[in-house]
Amino acid sequence: MEFDIVVLTDHRYVAPEKKTPYIENVLQEDLLVLEALKKQGLKAARKSWDDPDFDWSTTKYALFRTTWDYFDRYMEFSKWLETASKQTQFINSKELIYWNIDKHYLQDLSNAGVTIPRTIFLEKGSKITLPNAIAKARAEHGFTTNTYILKPCISGAARHTYKIHNDEIESHEDIFQNLVAEEAMMLQEFQKNIVSEGEISMMVFNGEFTHAVLKIAKPGDFRVQDDFGGTVHDYVPDQEQIAFAQSVVEAAPKLPIYARVDIFKDNESTWALAELEIFEPELWFRLNPSAADILAKAIKDNCLSKSI
Repeated sequence: MEFDIVVLTDHRYVAPEKKTPYIENVLQEDLLVLEALKKQGLKAARKSWDDPDFDWSTTKYALFRTTWDYFDRYMEFSKWLETASKQTQFINSKELIYWNIDKHYLQDLSNAGVTIPRTIFLEKGSKITLPNAIAKARAEHGFTTNTYILKPCISGAARHTYKIHNDEIESHEDIFQNLVAEEAMMLQEFQKNIVSEGEISMMVFNGEFTHAVLKIAKPGDFRVQDDFGGTVHDYVPDQEQIAFAQSVVEAAPKLPIYARVDIFKDNESTWALAELEIFEPELWFRLNPSAADILAKAIKDNCLSKSI
C-alpha cells in the first residue's frame, strides 16, 4: 500500500498497553492530525520511525510528530534520518530538521536579529572548566546574572538541564566535564521571568499564527514542561507577541509548514525566543482541534496538491 503521508511517532506510542495521562495526550494529538489529513483526502497512516517492516519509499511524505525518543537514541536516529531522507520527503523539510535539531540554530537567529537569551556554546571536547566558561560568559558575552542554565545542544524534555547558582559552580564541575566530553553544551543566563510569568508557546502554520498556550512551572521548579509538573493553559496573545513569533519563523532558512515559537520576557523585560521548534514539537491540538485542520490543509496545499 502507498501513502501520501505517514505521521511519525516512536515505538512506545504505537500500541501502548499502559495508557497514562501523558500517553493519552500523545495518542489524542496524533489522532487529531491523522484524522485531519484524511479529511483532506490524503492517504495517511501512523508509524514508528524505527519500524523495521515499513518501506519508507511507499510514502510521499513523513510528518514528524511524536518521535520523542530521538535524543536518547540520537546516533541510531540520525542514521535512520539520512537513509529515510533518500526514500521519502520530510515535513518540515530535511534542511530545516537538520538545522533545528541542534540548538546552535539560536545563534543563526540571533545573527538575523531575533532576541535570544545571552548564550555561549561549548563544543564537544572543549578543554575548559565550568568556572572559566562562566567567567568568559560574564567578561565577553555580557552575562550579569548569578544563576545560569546549562543544557545540551541536542536535547528535549529538559534532558541534562541544570540550573546553577554562583555558589554551586564547583559542585557541578564533574557533571559539566562528563557532559562536554560527549556532546556540545550551551550556557545561558537564567531567566527569572520564565519562573514568575511562564513561557508562551505560539503555533505558527505556514507563517500564520493559529493558537497559543501559556506554560507555567510548578512551584519551586524552573522547568515548564509537564514532564516536571508544569501546567498548560489557554492563552490569547496580543499583536506584538504574534508579530514577534511570525518574525522568528520568517528568519528560519526557509518558511516551515509548522512551527512552535516559545517566547518569554527576558531579564530586560524584552520579548525573547526560548526555542523555535520545527522538528517534532508538541502543538496542543487537544486544546484547539481546528488547528489540526489548518495544518493538514497547509500540508496538502504546499506539499501534495501537485501530486494528488
